Amino acid sequence: MARLGPGQGLGCEAAVGSLTPSRSREYKLCSKHTEGKRPLYAIGFNFIDARYYDVFATVGGNRVTTYRGLPDGNLAVLQAYIDGDNAQSFYTLSWACDLDGTPLLVAAGSNAVIRVINCATEKLFKTFLGHGDSINEIRTQPLKPSLFISASKDESVRLWNVHTGICILIFAGGGGHRNEVLSVDFHPSDIYRIASCGMDNTVKIWSMKEFWPYVEKSFTWTDLPSKFPTKYVQFPLMTSVVHSNYVDCTRWLGDFILSKSVDNEIVLWEPKTKEQGAAEGSIDVLQKYPVPDCDIWFIKFSCDFHFNQLAIGNREGKIYVWEVQTSPPVLITRLSSPQCKMPIRQTAVSFDGSTILACGEDGSIYRWDEVEHQSVKN
Repeated sequence: MARLGPGQGLGCEAAVGSLTPSRSREYKLCSKHTEGKRPLYAIGFNFIDARYYDVFATVGGNRVTTYRGLPDGNLAVLQAYIDGDNAQSFYTLSWACDLDGTPLLVAAGSNAVIRVINCATEKLFKTFLGHGDSINEIRTQPLKPSLFISASKDESVRLWNVHTGICILIFAGGGGHRNEVLSVDFHPSDIYRIASCGMDNTVKIWSMKEFWPYVEKSFTWTDLPSKFPTKYVQFPLMTSVVHSNYVDCTRWLGDFILSKSVDNEIVLWEPKTKEQGAAEGSIDVLQKYPVPDCDIWFIKFSCDFHFNQLAIGNREGKIYVWEVQTSPPVLITRLSSPQCKMPIRQTAVSFDGSTILACGEDGSIYRWDEVEHQSVKN
């Protein structure tokens, strides 16, 4: 297992970003929309289909809602799905699409049931059963958006085919997580690779390469989904301990990984697996993005489509916007409003970074839009 000494990578010392904002981009609060009294745990733009880049969705309680961001800074409700289970609390959502390009919204939460909503018909498309406990995160494969993965409290990650309803692979067992899995992500260009993290303080990198024939078989399977020969992936390529506490959000940045725990920072690090010639698998921490007052459970960060900037909220209702790919990291701006004092659970950054959305404990959506610079106007 790859481990780090305190604050030290295996190469040079990590570059730490300054909390002095560069103000290279300025934003203003354009609108606040309150859905209800229940917390909103997730929010996300549709990056799957260029026709809908201005469309986003939220989940909270037993409700999934889709919106369009209007040019005047307001929000328009497009549709709402109310789950039949009144006790359901949705924690996560992800955009996907069927083979014909129909936009789908995948959502899950406390009752371990995955709902797939057809956004064209506004009706429930499919229901997926299999996890033994609540589902903390769902992510769609960007290269094949009819595949998605789910991370669960049952200590497993599952790969699904949204078109056929099949559970293809289960990542669990001998080398799997030893506590609930909180976050998961597909590699942006290596279609076989995923990362997962959780309450056992680890980040695990897995490969599907050996099992890819089963992924392909899932698209042509005509029998009942329950009869599909679902395979267990028991051993990851590597297990890394980058944080000293549980890890609740992880995202790939090229071949590097961004991850966060409850220690007021996001860490960018490089995994070196045995495949790449590293003896035991090693890690090198490259840089850190400080986030004050970000020391509570279940706060997720997000990036624009090209991973140029990252936005993350904190328990005080503030949002920190970082340039992701500069070294050392540059804080673009810090967003706050007297209206927003409760924890921000998740942010969503628009395709080009010009709009930042946030949702959280107060059941509200906050929209910040970029302000045109005076120098640009002149």
